[in-house]
Amino acid sequence: MLRRGVVDVVPEAALAEKVRESIKEKRPLNVKLGIDPSAPDIHIGHTVVIHKLRQFQQLGHKVQLLIGDFTGRIGDPSGRSETRKPLSEEQVLANARTYQEQVFKILDPKLTEIHFNSEWLAKLSFSEVLSLASQMTVARMLERDDFEKRYKANHPIGVHEFFYPLMQGYDSVALESDVELGGTDQTFNVLMGRQLQREFGKKEQVAMTLPLLEGLDGEKKMSKSLGNYIGIDDEPGDMYGKAMSVPDALMLKYFELATDLSLEQFETLKQQLTEGTMHPRDAKMLLAHTFVRMYHGEEAAAEAEERFKTVFQQQALPEDIAEVSVRAVDLDDGKMWIVKLLTHLGLVASNGEARRMIQQGAVKLNEQKMPAADVDVAVTDGLVAQVGKRKFARVKLEK
Repeated sequence: MLRRGVVDVVPEAALAEKVRESIKEKRPLNVKLGIDPSAPDIHIGHTVVIHKLRQFQQLGHKVQLLIGDFTGRIGDPSGRSETRKPLSEEQVLANARTYQEQVFKILDPKLTEIHFNSEWLAKLSFSEVLSLASQMTVARMLERDDFEKRYKANHPIGVHEFFYPLMQGYDSVALESDVELGGTDQTFNVLMGRQLQREFGKKEQVAMTLPLLEGLDGEKKMSKSLGNYIGIDDEPGDMYGKAMSVPDALMLKYFELATDLSLEQFETLKQQLTEGTMHPRDAKMLLAHTFVRMYHGEEAAAEAEERFKTVFQQQALPEDIAEVSVRAVDLDDGKMWIVKLLTHLGLVASNGEARRMIQQGAVKLNEQKMPAADVDVAVTDGLVAQVGKRKFARVKLEK
C-alpha cells in the first residue's frame, strides 16, 4: 500500500525496518510533508503526496504537515530558471490559512500535526546559521539540475537560495521525522533532511518521492499559471468538465495517484481498460464523478454527471444558465464588440483570452459559432453566449 505509485524510496530497506519497529514499539511513524504556501489554492497535482499521507494515516501513522511560512519567504528554487520573488509575511500566512482549510478534505485532522517552520528557523542565531551552512559545499549545491542550468546560462543565483534546501533539511531535524514525502523535483531537498539528521546525531529519515502529475494538456506539470489544472475548490460542474478533458493516456495515472480508489478497485479498472471491457469514455466519467464526490459529495457528483450528459452528450443548453445584466445605454445602435461582450459577461478573463477562444472556434452566440473577433454583434434580451464546453451566460437587457 505504501509503495503504490511511489517512484523512489531511499533507502528501500529502511522503510520496511521503520515499519517493523513501529509495530513492535506500538509507536506511529512521523511522516512529514513540507508545503510552501506560494499560492492560495491546492489543485489535483498537489494532492498526489497528500493522498500518500492519508494512506500512512489509514495505517495508524502520524502526519507532520509543515507549513513553510519561513522558507516560503524565499521560495523553493526547485525547477526554477530564475530567482523567485519573495512573498510578504502577510501573503504567506493568508495562503497558509487556505491550505489548512483545503488539506483536511483529504487528511484526518486527528492524525495530523501542523507546524510552522518559523518556530525554529526564526530563532537560529547567525553563528548557528553559519554552522548549518558548513554542512554543505557549493559544488554539491551546483549538482542540482536547476542551479547547474542557471549557472551555465549565466543566470543569477542568490546566495539565499542555497539556504532553502538546508532549511528544509533542518525542518526534519527539528521534527525528528521518520519519513519525508515529496515530488520527484524535491529529491535533493528531501535527501538533505537525511544528511542533516545524521550530522545532528538523529535517526535518518526515509525519503519517498512521488511522480509529478501532468496537467490537462498532457505534457507539462499541472499548474494554475499554465491553466492546465483541476482545483479541489472548483465548482462541481467545472471540476467534472475538466476531468472529462484528461487525456486518455493519463487516466490511469490520475486514478492511481489522485483518487481514493482502493488498490483492488484500481487493479480491476486497469484490467477492464486493458481487456477492452470498459470504454475509455466510461472510465473518464468515473474519474470525473470520483473527483466531484471526493471534494463536494455524492449528490453534487450525481448532479454534475447528469448535467454533463444533458449538455455535452445530447448537445442541449443547460437549464441553469446564469443571467448577466447589460445596459442598453452601453450598446452602440444595439450592438457591442464581441470581445467586450465576452469579458463583460465574465466568460473570459481578458480581451486576449477572448480573441484566442474565438480564433479556436470555441465561442458561440445562440449556438452559432463566431467566426472572427473584430465584429460587433447584436445584443438582445435572452442572448446566450458560450465559451468552450462549460461556460455559459444569458444576457438580461436593461433599459
